[in-house]
Amino acid sequence: MATDRPRTVGELRQSGYRVESVKDEMRRNLVRKLQSGESLFPDILGYEETVVPQIQNAILSRHDMLFLGLRGQAKTRMLRQLVHLLDDAMPIIAGSEINDHPYHPVSSFARELVAAQGDSAPIAWVGRDQRYHEKLATPDVTIADLIGEIDMIKHAEGRYLSSETTMHYGLIPRTNRGIFCINELPDLAPKIQVGLFNVLEERDIQIRGYPVRLELDLCLVFSANPEDYTNRGRIVTPLKDRIGSVVRTHYPATREIGIAISDQNAWLDRASGDASKPSIPLYVKEVVEEVARLARSSPHVNQQSGVSVRMSIANLENVVSNAERRALCNKERYIVPRVADLAYAVASSRGKLELTMTEEEGHEDKVIQRIIDEAVKNIFGLHFDVREFRPIVDFFEAGQTIETTDMLPSKTLLERAGKAPGLRKRAEEVAAKFSPDLTDADARTAAAASAAEFILEGLHVHNKLNKSAKGGATAYRR
Repeated sequence: MATDRPRTVGELRQSGYRVESVKDEMRRNLVRKLQSGESLFPDILGYEETVVPQIQNAILSRHDMLFLGLRGQAKTRMLRQLVHLLDDAMPIIAGSEINDHPYHPVSSFARELVAAQGDSAPIAWVGRDQRYHEKLATPDVTIADLIGEIDMIKHAEGRYLSSETTMHYGLIPRTNRGIFCINELPDLAPKIQVGLFNVLEERDIQIRGYPVRLELDLCLVFSANPEDYTNRGRIVTPLKDRIGSVVRTHYPATREIGIAISDQNAWLDRASGDASKPSIPLYVKEVVEEVARLARSSPHVNQQSGVSVRMSIANLENVVSNAERRALCNKERYIVPRVADLAYAVASSRGKLELTMTEEEGHEDKVIQRIIDEAVKNIFGLHFDVREFRPIVDFFEAGQTIETTDMLPSKTLLERAGKAPGLRKRAEEVAAKFSPDLTDADARTAAAASAAEFILEGLHVHNKLNKSAKGGATAYRR
């Protein structure tokens, strides 16, 4: 219990509390997790066999770490979760600004307090969340932000400039005996990187030319983009050399892992008015994830910038939102997304990828729409053989049409789909396969309408992209 914790240095000594560095503390807690089979990052998917072992080895080696990867690869998320390798609470000299250890105080304030009061010196307890701080590296970050600055008010009170008592501590000293993270490390100015090098290696800090020696106990962790990190001149060599382990991250290796990540992070647990919780067919999720996977290999997209998993998450949310809007407007009880809802994924994809060529007005939207079409074609081909729909293709080649929009009620769409030979029956079979949990008549109608549109759009983009037929499904219009 917190009330039973020692309150003075003497009580702490009697309790058997020992001196331990923050890296030894992290190592000890990791060893316990490994022995008990506890996951290091329980909510991070797809890294179990690739990234996590690298991190575990770095911690066991007591290394400072740099997570190297493109945007949207959970680097910062994992760095923040390293705090769970710290103890629940840590004792410090009460009133210390830099978490002074009760046995080995660093600051002059704590040293003087312990010298004056000895074992009666009061201690306080700091929770693990208070032992993690991070800073986003930007060109305007200063030594004062990270290390500290001369406090001119303290100087005016009569203290010497060279005295530690005149110093206002920055973020790094205030994270003493904890974990300090710098995101996008290469964006720091070289002189700031040199200051970090001193913290890592020399333990001496210069403030306006005055040396201040602080024996800080820190685990320093960083994140960086490969393009910035590997380019010469973006990071000073001595600092790079002192970082113990560089951990490479990556995007989801399979479509299934990508879908699981979107399911985990997207806001899908919603219900509006009389509409129920959304039921998302697997093929819709597959198309959404395929959009991101195609973008990561598209020659029109700057691959050095990357395509974040946040694009898949935002796209899935927008697809579900349009299905929710349709259900509300048509007073339908069931929210079942359709392929037509992917048109609204363009809005959530903008800004999440960078093109390789000069952007013209609307060019980004055209690239995104082309990628969506290719994703629909790929997932359609994954589940169906186009040849099985020959009667439907013949129906359109004969001049017949089926008109639909993303706001068309499910019942109306299914009725129109019934014009094409065998389409409604096949759609109902697909709905039963991909949405077996929907047993209510209205729910089955919504699922079948979604399946019918998937078939129609799949035939349409197959014809448009492959140019395998002159007419084909081009009479299908959204």
